[in-house]
Amino acid sequence: MQDVEQSKGKGGDKPRRKGLLLVVSAPSGAGKTTLCREMVHTVTGLRYSISYTTRPPRPGEVHGKDYFFVAEADFMEMVRKDEFAECAKVHNNHYGTHAGFLKRTMDDGMDVLLDVDVQGAQLLKKRFPEGIFIFVLPPAMHTLMERLRDRRSDTPEEINRRLQVARMEIQNFKDYDYIIINDEIKKAVRDLESIILSERLRLIHTDQTWIREQFLK
Repeated sequence: MQDVEQSKGKGGDKPRRKGLLLVVSAPSGAGKTTLCREMVHTVTGLRYSISYTTRPPRPGEVHGKDYFFVAEADFMEMVRKDEFAECAKVHNNHYGTHAGFLKRTMDDGMDVLLDVDVQGAQLLKKRFPEGIFIFVLPPAMHTLMERLRDRRSDTPEEINRRLQVARMEIQNFKDYDYIIINDEIKKAVRDLESIILSERLRLIHTDQTWIREQFLK
C-alpha cells in the first residue's frame, strides 16, 4: 500500500490522492452509457472518458460528446503508436480508451469513469489492477431484448446477435467488484454514486502521509 503524494493548498497542507479509475461494463442495452453520463452530473470530481470508435454515429450522437468517431485507418494508426490504454473489436467495430487522458486526469486527482465492454475491462484490469470494476445487468434477458428493440437502431438479426454476445459477456460477472441491477435508472444512479463515494473513503485511497504529518508528529 503506497501513500499518495501530498500537496499544499490555501490554509495549510491538504490531503491529496490520485484519481480513481472506475470501469463500468454491461451487455449492450443494459443502460450503462445512460448511467455513466448521469453520474457525471451527480458526483463532483468525476470525469467521463469518451471512447474512440470506428462505428458510424447513431441518430443524435455527437462527435466529441458521445464518441470520437474516426476512420479505421486513423484508429489503427493510434494503435500502432500505442495511444490506447485498451482497445477491442466489438460488433465488428473498433473501440478504444485514450491512455493520455486517463493519466492526466488521474494525476490531477480527478476520478475517471469509463464505459467499456468486457474485453476492454479485461485489458484495463491488467494495466490498472487497482481500478474499481462495476458490472451492470438488466433485470432480465427479456427486458434487455425489449430495450434493444426500442432503440430502433438495429435490425432483428443484429438484435439477436447482440443478445448472444450479451449471454457470453454476462459469464464474466465474477471478474467485477460490484454488480448493479439497472431495473430503475434513479436507483441504479444511487447505487453507482454509493460505490464511488465509498471507494473514495477507503484507506488504500487515502493520503496516509498527510494523516501522519497532521496528527502523529
